[in-house]
Amino acid sequence: MMETERIVLPPPDPLDLPLRAVELGCTGRWELLNVPGAPETTLPHGLPPCAPDLQQEAEQLFLSSPGWLPLHGVEHSARKWQRKMDPWSLLATLGAPVPSDLQAQRHPTTGQILGYKEVLLENTNLSATTSLSLRRPPGPISQSLWGNPTQYPFWPGGMDEPTITDLSTREEAEEEIDFEKGLLTVPPGFKKGVDFAPEDHPAPAPGLLSLSCLLEPLDLGGGDEDESEAVGQPDGPRRDTVSASPCSAPLARASSLENLVLQEASTAVAPPEPPKPPPQEQWAIPVDVTSPVDDFYRLIPQPAFRWAFEPDVFQKQAILHLERHDSVFVAAHTSAGKTVVAEYAIALAQKHMTRTIYTSPIKALSNQKFRDFRNTFGDVGLLTGDVQLHPEASCLIMTTEILRSMLYSGSDVIRDLEWVIFDEVHYINDAERGVVWEEVLIMLPDHVSIILLSATVPNALEFADWIGRLKRRQIYVISTVARPVPLEHYLFTGNSPKTQGELFLLLDSRGTFHTKGYYAAVEAKKERMSKHAQTFGAKQPTHQGGPAQDRGVYLSLLASLRTRAQLPVVVFTFSRGRCDEQASGLTSLDLTTSSEKSEIHLFLQRCLARLRGSDRQLPQVLHMSELLHRGLGVHHSGILPILKEIVEMLFSRGLVKVLFATETFAMGVNMPARTVVFDSTRKHDGSTFRDLLPGEYVQMAGRAGRRGLDPTGTVILLCKGRVPEMADLHRMMMGKPSQLQSQFRLTYTMILNLLRVDALRVEDMMKRSFSEFPSRKDSKAHEQTLAELTKRLGALEEPDVTGQLVDLPEYYSCGEELTETRSLIQRRIMESVNGLKSLSVGRVVIVKNQKHHNALGVILQVSSSSTSRVFTTLVLCDKPMSEDPKERGPASPDVPYPDDLVGFKLFLPEGPCDHTVAKLQPGDVAAITTKVLRLNGEKILEDFSKRQQPKLKKEPPSAAATTAVQELLRLAQAHPAGPPTLDPVNDLQLKDVSVVEAGLRVRKLEELIRGAQCVHSPRFAAQYLKLRERMQIQKEMERLRFLLSDQSLLLLPEYHQRVEVLRTLGYVDEAGTVKLAGRVACAMSSHELLLTELMFDNALSALRPEEIAALLSGLVCQSSGDPSDQLPSTLKQGVERVRAVAKRIGEVQMACGLNQTVEEFVGELNFGLVEVVYEWARGMPFSELAGLSGTPEGLVVRCIQRLAEMCRSLRGAARLVGEPVLGAKMETAATLLRRDIVFAASLYTQ
Repeated sequence: MMETERIVLPPPDPLDLPLRAVELGCTGRWELLNVPGAPETTLPHGLPPCAPDLQQEAEQLFLSSPGWLPLHGVEHSARKWQRKMDPWSLLATLGAPVPSDLQAQRHPTTGQILGYKEVLLENTNLSATTSLSLRRPPGPISQSLWGNPTQYPFWPGGMDEPTITDLSTREEAEEEIDFEKGLLTVPPGFKKGVDFAPEDHPAPAPGLLSLSCLLEPLDLGGGDEDESEAVGQPDGPRRDTVSASPCSAPLARASSLENLVLQEASTAVAPPEPPKPPPQEQWAIPVDVTSPVDDFYRLIPQPAFRWAFEPDVFQKQAILHLERHDSVFVAAHTSAGKTVVAEYAIALAQKHMTRTIYTSPIKALSNQKFRDFRNTFGDVGLLTGDVQLHPEASCLIMTTEILRSMLYSGSDVIRDLEWVIFDEVHYINDAERGVVWEEVLIMLPDHVSIILLSATVPNALEFADWIGRLKRRQIYVISTVARPVPLEHYLFTGNSPKTQGELFLLLDSRGTFHTKGYYAAVEAKKERMSKHAQTFGAKQPTHQGGPAQDRGVYLSLLASLRTRAQLPVVVFTFSRGRCDEQASGLTSLDLTTSSEKSEIHLFLQRCLARLRGSDRQLPQVLHMSELLHRGLGVHHSGILPILKEIVEMLFSRGLVKVLFATETFAMGVNMPARTVVFDSTRKHDGSTFRDLLPGEYVQMAGRAGRRGLDPTGTVILLCKGRVPEMADLHRMMMGKPSQLQSQFRLTYTMILNLLRVDALRVEDMMKRSFSEFPSRKDSKAHEQTLAELTKRLGALEEPDVTGQLVDLPEYYSCGEELTETRSLIQRRIMESVNGLKSLSVGRVVIVKNQKHHNALGVILQVSSSSTSRVFTTLVLCDKPMSEDPKERGPASPDVPYPDDLVGFKLFLPEGPCDHTVAKLQPGDVAAITTKVLRLNGEKILEDFSKRQQPKLKKEPPSAAATTAVQELLRLAQAHPAGPPTLDPVNDLQLKDVSVVEAGLRVRKLEELIRGAQCVHSPRFAAQYLKLRERMQIQKEMERLRFLLSDQSLLLLPEYHQRVEVLRTLGYVDEAGTVKLAGRVACAMSSHELLLTELMFDNALSALRPEEIAALLSGLVCQSSGDPSDQLPSTLKQGVERVRAVAKRIGEVQMACGLNQTVEEFVGELNFGLVEVVYEWARGMPFSELAGLSGTPEGLVVRCIQRLAEMCRSLRGAARLVGEPVLGAKMETAATLLRRDIVFAASLYTQ
């Protein structure tokens, strides 16, 4: 209150205050001065703040005299030496490689050195980054195994590698130009050029021949003098010009000029003879495996490998060809012994001190083969995505994707390679990974021989022919359908007291299908269902029942098989969940003895000892241990890898009596059982439920029967519901397996890997794919035919198109276009509903095919099948007067006049009219008229078929047929150019734009043809025939050139679209040169565009390693699902950013014309395991991960393993672009992921 009383209230105007506000500099500080006035500032208004004294001080201290800075104090620093400037060092270059070498010359007998000879060296400046030749020096030892993405691959076999001699010869040939005769007068790409020869003769009047041309061949005397005068005149080349005119051909002697003209016009050009087809090249050679190889040990006295058993005939045949270094394709049933061929190739390579690569489609099969081959040969290595064992071994086992990466990266392992063994080649039908097999086969160098092992396929010869043409070497096809252990197929109908032990034979060991057994099974099933109806009501269950019914069926079946000593058994079930349910439901079943239980317990303890304590207590591990102790096992992709290997090993020892497995168990090593059971004959293929294909059934059924133990193998089909249809069973058991089909597709990795190599083109890769094989296998024949046609075209006489014939080429082209346009319209009519409706009985049509030319006909009958519609038609024709074909009627006109082109110029019989009945295809109907005749088609057909009998051939036709023929003849005489036809737009209501435009084009062409002047020339016919022959040859040559060119490739448009995507994103430049981003994408194994964009956008650099790993799991996770709501905000933002980048790439693809929509491209990302991977990378035990997601443990492990591989590829890419921080983070992320049960070492590698 005391202070308040001291304050004097200011006046109402602020400027009247006894204070002044002053702004100090640009810092925002204000001061109050006890001086009245307006606010002021120390800075001028409108100018930026400036401190001149600070600027001068900085220049003086830091720029003018920096000696006081601590940086320049040397008393506490290391000693320095003053660097001497040497500008000449900038001009120093590496020395040129030595162009020659000294070669010792020795005595052929004693080996004594007689002297030395200097030899020139070729390709001395080659390197892995400039050449594809095998003569280039090897790269660094650190890159000898995997190669380097910057290195060139080796030259693929089958392609002609240009040598230095070829290049120098080609350059010399290009330099040899004849400047007198070799100059062009027509520029490339032009149809016409410039004729530099002088023209002295005036052009003749239209329609007349030049008199000088006619008199030139006559000898009028004084030729020598005229010639001497002509030589001295400047018009000397006149006779050459005249001789080049169309009239210079020698004329035949005639009594008058008119006869001469008519004689020329009537001269017909002989039709061109088709060129002889070249001999067919045979690249796939089938080998007869029925004849025994008695002289096997005489031909191979010291085999590279010996077995404890005698090889089969087909195995001996393959071994003989391997000794000759031939490539072979062995197609045989499962368990037939194809591995024997692979073993001999490995032993042969060790004998030759070379290397072998064994490829398999899946990683688990690679691990199993590693154990088997290592026990046999010892010197065996394994290369998978996460394991690298003994890479220096002579035999390397790997997946096909790794071999593809080695080929593209120029690995030096390829130099020493003698054999590449492709196991399970029928896996090429896989839609996702089949392209890898084709890429590897195309990229293999020429010195590598190929061994293909496959199940029986119907088109083995075709596939081998493709590889043979691809590699320009013969492939010997060794195929056998014989099984070492025959199979018997049965039906099992249920667990009723009557049929619980009864199996109904359906297909015996000799391949005979028993319908009696099928009907017996149907009757037994009906009887059981009727009893069920009596107990539970009339409604019969059509489904397969629940777990209780399954348990009863399996208990009954397994008890019966155990009694018959037909264990072990593999039960194929096409669902992971049903596998687990069926095994868990058999709680009361115990199939092992006490000694077997002890052996299983010890084996489990030894295998699980490598796991940490909490991992041994996983629910899946405990459950599987309990099942295995009772002789039961489960095998599918949801099982942990180490548990799957334990099950496989115990099954191979015979300790697992019943194994519930999915289809993947049939794709692997030889693990046969006594019996195979099919839980169902239908499976879900990802889109729909369908029956098993014959190839799938044979692959799984082939696991039945152990060679040397069982006389026959037993295959049982469970009929839980109704018995399948007999036709379905017959097709599944005895049908042909699926053919090998190309799954070739373009990928960005393939395009970038080939674009970075100038000598290789993506078009060449597409040409050599299996999908292009049907159209490319006749390339040699096409080239020979094209050469012959070129020679024939050069020998043809040029048609005269001068004077009145000047529009002859236009007339010909208009006629051809008119015919094609009419055919298009008629094709659309025959495809339309209204067009087919108009073709009813009684409709008059114009028929044009090989036998009839514009003949009228009337439809008598229409076939009921809509897919292959056939029209039985009565057609007018000439009555044959003699057996001479020349007198049977007029042939189609050779030279079409306007009446022939514009109208139809109907056929009119010259003599007595006759008729015939023909079955017409839609393409035989040239036009549909508006006329409809009333007739009895059935009666006419019956009469005609009766008169076809030899006894009744001379019988007169019936009154109905005679009336129809007379009506058609009357129509033909009344309308020589054809009766009115149905208009496709007005009458048939075809409103398609193409049809309307084609109709307008037809009218325009008809007007042009009617106004042609060339048809009035007396020489029209002869010149037209010459022009047509020339144009037909040119058209055929254009067709062959198109087939041989890149433009005929099916995937060429998609290739251009994908290159445009790469160009838009900055991966390649306008010239097609791969830029830095493209080289980074080459190092990625999958999702190359998305990963590269994330790296270059710095979307990963700011994240921690565990967060990067969690985000990248969306690119490798196979189980769909949305990320959890419990994710940290950083991960949520990261997920959205990854999706945004994917959306941007998808939009670029759509803009460039690719079919994949943005939603489909983004939908390939699955972020369902982001939280699981994040917690795993942070150290959470695997036992606690099960509560975070409902995904099976095996799929989680597979996701983390693939994620570790992706982190390693990103680490290499980061080092490539100079990102050490990101590279270190990716290394850390891979280390965090690689621990415990997820990366437990395979039991097969120990």
